Amino acid sequence: MSDEQVNEAGRPVGPIGLVAPLDEAKPPKAPEPDETWHFGEHLNPEEEGEPDYVPVYDATAWIYYATGHDAPVSPVLLADGFNSGPSTLDGLYQHFERGESYHLISELHACGRDAVILGYGERSRSILVNARFATEAILRLIAERRGDAPLVVGGFSMGGLVTRYALAKMETDGIDHQTSTYFSYDSPHRGASVPICLQAFAHYMKQVNPLNDALSNQINSAASRELLWRHIETVQDTPEQDSARSDFLAALEQVGNWPRRPRTLGVSNGKGNGQGNDVEPGVVAFRSTGLLFPGTVLYTQAEGDNVLVADLKATWAADETVTTSGFPEIDGAPGGTLASFGIAADALNKILGGRAEAPVPSICFVPSVSAVAVRDIDTTGKLSTDIDALDPAESELDEFLCASHNEGHTEITAELCGWLLERLI
Repeated sequence: MSDEQVNEAGRPVGPIGLVAPLDEAKPPKAPEPDETWHFGEHLNPEEEGEPDYVPVYDATAWIYYATGHDAPVSPVLLADGFNSGPSTLDGLYQHFERGESYHLISELHACGRDAVILGYGERSRSILVNARFATEAILRLIAERRGDAPLVVGGFSMGGLVTRYALAKMETDGIDHQTSTYFSYDSPHRGASVPICLQAFAHYMKQVNPLNDALSNQINSAASRELLWRHIETVQDTPEQDSARSDFLAALEQVGNWPRRPRTLGVSNGKGNGQGNDVEPGVVAFRSTGLLFPGTVLYTQAEGDNVLVADLKATWAADETVTTSGFPEIDGAPGGTLASFGIAADALNKILGGRAEAPVPSICFVPSVSAVAVRDIDTTGKLSTDIDALDPAESELDEFLCASHNEGHTEITAELCGWLLERLI
């Protein structure tokens, strides 16, 4: 191996993320909101005065009033989901308003609804922490609302859990949240899935070079531990439900699991007929052929005991083999998808010596049965439940809708958003 190749083998990997590349380009600027509300502490005062400075607080809400409104009249709170770092409110606005088939903010305004976009100072903090700031936002909306129209409160992905807990705790504490409707948009009520092979690879990258810590840190964050149905902290760990998830579920139970006063609605970006996304179990999902991790292979999840899910290899580190036992075929389940393997391959391909490919770029992240709260996600049979054929009363939600196709996690569509808005008018 040449000196140049040695140097390349030790090069740190770029910031890989679960939901999106952590170094993705800044989104286009959103229109100026009519109001900006900050909650909690100012987290980056030392950066004030620097180019492109954006103040970060524990939480921030952007309010876009409907035509003719100069104060909240009929507000709909839209809470952000999981990632690392502060919410990018420009990106949230663009996600909601610039979808290919639906413009959510405009449609809310057409219904006379005020759009309230809520982001967090750190998206990977505990759901319980960010729920405190969601509660503050709800109380301020009530205090500044003109008239007595009830609130609509909900969120996307993790945001549906943040607001679910916030409303339920307010009821438990005897606080009137004045909310008539709660909604969740592809939220993992029964848990989300990041393949154990990808979790292991994230920790292996950090084990090989501590500078390769971005994805490992994201997986080991408080919110991730609470969201994931199975988690490992290191390459060598046995997959299990993390204690943080157990604590979160216990906290939910202490407040009655769900808010009881509002009508509860939920949608899934996955099919409801039990048909998966055509990802086969036990096939190569990711393969590295470059100098950094030569011969590393990650496989889609298959059923069985001692199932090989990852062969991890690096130029200057010991090989690791990762297996699972008792797992369902969750990568191919019906549900909202993430391009997790594709993001990892793209990050490696950006650096010299980091060649990789992802034959299976996208897999299930939030199974349909989780998003509409009808089944746990621990068996292939439960994951492939024909939800459309069930008695709707089997869901913990009052009403729900599954998508006609397995599509991207939290993708804004006319099908799902239109269904929600019909129930808000």
